Amino acid sequence: MPDRGSDIEQNAKFLSKNETTISNGTATSAVVPRKNVDDYVPVDGGVRAWSIMVGSFFCNGILFGVINCHGVLYNQLFESLEKEGVPNASGKAALSGSLAMGMTFFMSPLSGILTDCVGIRKTTFIGGLIASAGMFLSSFCTHNITAFCFTYGIMYGLGGSLAYTPSLAVLGHYFKRYLGIVNGVASAGSSVFTIVMPYILDGLLQKYGLVWTLRALALIAGFIMAAAVLFKPVKITPSLKKVQLRDLFNVSVLTNTKYIIWIAVIGLCLFGYFIPYVYVIAFVKNEFPDGVDRNLPVLCIGVMSGVSRLVFGYIVDRTNVNKITLQQIAFLALGVLTMLLPLSKGNFPLLLILCLGMGITDGCFVSLLGPIAFELCGRDGGTQAIGFLLGVCSVPLTIGPYVAGLLYDSQRSFTLPFLLAGINPTIASFGMLGIRCAGRRRRVIEESSAVQEPLRPSVTDISQNKPEDQT
Repeated sequence: MPDRGSDIEQNAKFLSKNETTISNGTATSAVVPRKNVDDYVPVDGGVRAWSIMVGSFFCNGILFGVINCHGVLYNQLFESLEKEGVPNASGKAALSGSLAMGMTFFMSPLSGILTDCVGIRKTTFIGGLIASAGMFLSSFCTHNITAFCFTYGIMYGLGGSLAYTPSLAVLGHYFKRYLGIVNGVASAGSSVFTIVMPYILDGLLQKYGLVWTLRALALIAGFIMAAAVLFKPVKITPSLKKVQLRDLFNVSVLTNTKYIIWIAVIGLCLFGYFIPYVYVIAFVKNEFPDGVDRNLPVLCIGVMSGVSRLVFGYIVDRTNVNKITLQQIAFLALGVLTMLLPLSKGNFPLLLILCLGMGITDGCFVSLLGPIAFELCGRDGGTQAIGFLLGVCSVPLTIGPYVAGLLYDSQRSFTLPFLLAGINPTIASFGMLGIRCAGRRRRVIEESSAVQEPLRPSVTDISQNKPEDQT
């Protein structure tokens, strides 16, 4: 069996080369980075690689398990704010959760840049520390919604961002052939934690109250720092870390037309993405009798999302399926299912069926983010491509639930919020046709340039065809 450690050390040679220069008659040798890091070949296995996948699984699970189950804390906050007579109580209770989700994505470009500067392990560790501290400080701010939004929303979201982006990017450094299935397993962590977290939060809230529940979540977030230790980077000569400011930004990513269209479409889709996670528990409380399990719809979304991520990760690895088309179908299905949620009033089995379908489309959509980013931007720009993508997603993820809360405060109904949440991914599914058009237009331009470019004669041809001097 080959030694995976030696494979990594051998691959490190692809990331640098020995360059000799002569100055004032003296030859000096220095190790400099290769411009094309696509020569690096991931090891696709071994104890280190699989342990990194496990660490990424727990990072995703802890971060998004808490964020996706904000609906449990939302009910507690909403009731507390209403008793205090706070205006727009629903919107403000949802704002803390949407800020956490939005900040996780908004700071992802910074996270991608910081990852390139100080490394994946250090960035993830700092993120876990900030997230844990933010959750702990939130336990002292439960009666001040403004301070709570800062500690729970901004601090936890910032820490989550610094941990989330490198936890995805590290997979592309250690896997290639199995990247789809590995990305599916890692992203399934959020689904697994989304399944169990509502019941954990319910138990903690009933037994210890909101304050100690938040402190328990701070302890759980601290495990991200332990997961960061697993992200052992490839050893590269320290001189390679000397970079200029312009080297921190991969400008080629932002000039990629297909990538720009892709992130714009995803930004539109995600305006309503987080709304069901925040409000479906409150929807069940309002529209169904007390005997039903209010956490069951979120559990259905989490279960099917986890299964779907594994299945579609396997499909992407084993087949030549068009990833863009697959994600386009997922957007369309997600939009239609979300718009059908108001029709499930009084019909709990129908609500569960819709949530199961939403989980399938959610898993398909999320599992394709990493592979599509690396496909469009290459391994050289993959890390920052993911970072910029998540940064664009932050705005709709933050605004969407807050706007839905304002609509509920004005109408005391979730019908319009769910309809608006479903319209955006439906439109986004048709917007992804622009990626195909951009790719087709680029091929046409390249083909026409190749045909129209005149054949330039070489120097040898010119010398051979030069007429002899007349004497």
